[in-house]
Amino acid sequence: MGNIVAELATNPWVPCPRGVGMAPVWLALALALTASHVARAEDWNQFRGPERDGICREAHVPKTWAPDKNIRWKAPLPDKGNSSPIVAGNWVFVTCATNAGAHRGLYCFDRHSGKLAWSRIVDFTGDEPTHQTNPYCGSSPAASEDRVVVWHGSAGVHCYDFSGRPLWSRDLGKFRHIWGYGSSPIIHEAERVLLNCGPGPRQFVIALDIKTGKTLWQADEPGGATGEEPEGKDAAKPLWTGSWSTPVISPMDGQLVVALPHHVKAFDPYTGKLLWWCEGLGDLVYADPLFWSAGLPVGGGMGVAMGGYHGPAIGFNLGDSGDNDITATGRLWRNDSRIPQRIGSGVLIDGYIYMANEPGLAQCLDARTGEELWRGRLPGARIWSSVIAVGKRLYVTNQDGATHVFAARSDKFELLVTNEIGEATNSTLAFSDGQAFLRTFQHLFCIEEAAGKSAR
Repeated sequence: MGNIVAELATNPWVPCPRGVGMAPVWLALALALTASHVARAEDWNQFRGPERDGICREAHVPKTWAPDKNIRWKAPLPDKGNSSPIVAGNWVFVTCATNAGAHRGLYCFDRHSGKLAWSRIVDFTGDEPTHQTNPYCGSSPAASEDRVVVWHGSAGVHCYDFSGRPLWSRDLGKFRHIWGYGSSPIIHEAERVLLNCGPGPRQFVIALDIKTGKTLWQADEPGGATGEEPEGKDAAKPLWTGSWSTPVISPMDGQLVVALPHHVKAFDPYTGKLLWWCEGLGDLVYADPLFWSAGLPVGGGMGVAMGGYHGPAIGFNLGDSGDNDITATGRLWRNDSRIPQRIGSGVLIDGYIYMANEPGLAQCLDARTGEELWRGRLPGARIWSSVIAVGKRLYVTNQDGATHVFAARSDKFELLVTNEIGEATNSTLAFSDGQAFLRTFQHLFCIEEAAGKSAR
């Protein structure tokens, strides 16, 4: 198997056009990789974790690291990117684009050695703008027990097995916005791929059959302008509007909840039926919805959604209200405090929301009322990554590659430690089986406490 992997990893950055035939060596690799893969409880198989809540439920993960401390391996990446790694069994997956987005790839690394097992590159010759701070391939992959799915924006959705064999591809049309795309696919019950597509004139939520890629349902949104138009030219399409948020399945009722411009919507993930919506968000949305049920009446639950640039945050009840528009009956609060910018998502623990906003501003809110309990300064660069909770520790990485660890406590801000890696990043940590995985603009890092002993 090692010789097969070595052969496939030779010159890994060379594009592989769509529809390329499978050489016999791939059959051997497919059998070898399939046999070696066992579904693991420790998988971090999608953006912000298996439950999509930003919470790692392992007891032992690394607490401290540095370029020369607790780094098990680091693997070079061909270019910078904002997507985050995921982990499925023995494999770590990450997306990366080269040649100014003309080649958009999915890369698979051996989690034990850091060696590149395979790469799959999609050629894209069309015109799709983005911002220099959001390189192409800003969307993180998602994996089920035997396949991995990636969205490359206008270059389509692609599904592979764990050997890298292409299973299907879907062209969902062209997406155009001057800030690019960033929402990630999620996989529901190993049967359907759920994706928030946009921003720009075409904004919709879609479900695809994970076996075939066929559309199961699609729910359209009004969308907005591309951002290229002169101010006020097209009044019907607001210039600065859009959602980069990744959908979440509510843990209380199994509904698909999506944060969109101006409102949150809930869909039946099987049929696409619109179940309810709640107004109150702003024009721009980046963060993912959060949920909490502990301490609430039996059968109850609540959610939180947060707007982007100077946007409000809202809290809302979950459940059947008997009315599709639950704004009047189900919205619990709306916090209009003008946070400069929210890009990454927070976590909701024991009724408290913990955020790390773009300017390095940590924040704690009471989820029941929306009241701000404290603010704290995270030193150094700005932050685009999402917060990950491990027990009572909160991890978030800034744009200079420094991961701040602060306490999940509602009474005060407490910074515990800062771990420098020395490389720029906008990505979010992934935790799996006592290891942490961090993608920077130059490398993919595997972080593990010395001799495999993880900090409590």
